[in-house]
Amino acid sequence: MVGEVMTELAELEDPKIREVNERHGDDHGVNLSKLRALAKRLKTQQELACRLWETEDTAARLLAILICRPKAFERDELDVMLREARTPKVHDWLVNYVVKKNPHSEELRLAWSADPDPVVGSAGWALTTERVAKKPEGLDLAGLLDVIEAEMNEAPDRLQWAMNHCLAQIGIEHAEQRTRAIDIGERLEVLKDYPTPPGCTSPFAPVWITEMVRRQHDK
Repeated sequence: MVGEVMTELAELEDPKIREVNERHGDDHGVNLSKLRALAKRLKTQQELACRLWETEDTAARLLAILICRPKAFERDELDVMLREARTPKVHDWLVNYVVKKNPHSEELRLAWSADPDPVVGSAGWALTTERVAKKPEGLDLAGLLDVIEAEMNEAPDRLQWAMNHCLAQIGIEHAEQRTRAIDIGERLEVLKDYPTPPGCTSPFAPVWITEMVRRQHDK
């Protein structure tokens, strides 16, 4: 079965898509809509997902994430998988589609947030951003802003991006912290000049916060 799936993934490979993806650090050339269609056809298959992950192939790992059973993984399995993820897309999908749905997500959030590896740390911040938006009870929002204010400016790219997302989410969701969140963003100027396509919201936190709050009020 693994061989058949790998053959099908190879047939979906498009050199032009690979060229675009490689600019972002992702070494695969499979159209994601076609990948999702394949996952829909295969349905949930935990054992196959584990076998596909073991191939270390990026497209196979993305497919594995789509057909796995997120709650079936143990904490240590997910920790190893995150450290093996290598590429940004596999990392992001693993966190968003698997870890967030796993019963060990909070334990991993705390462990990863304190990890010295900035890529692992970025996963901890992504899980924290999820809690800021959906389950903020028990979070020290002022303390999170203290860390962001002190560390975001010098953080490596992927960690910086994740911290900036958390900063924006705090400002968007929590009115009592909004002024401080915007002030931190304005002083640090992280992603201020990030190229933003027309019709999209800038990732610069003050702009992002202001726009999302405006939309909430317009509803």
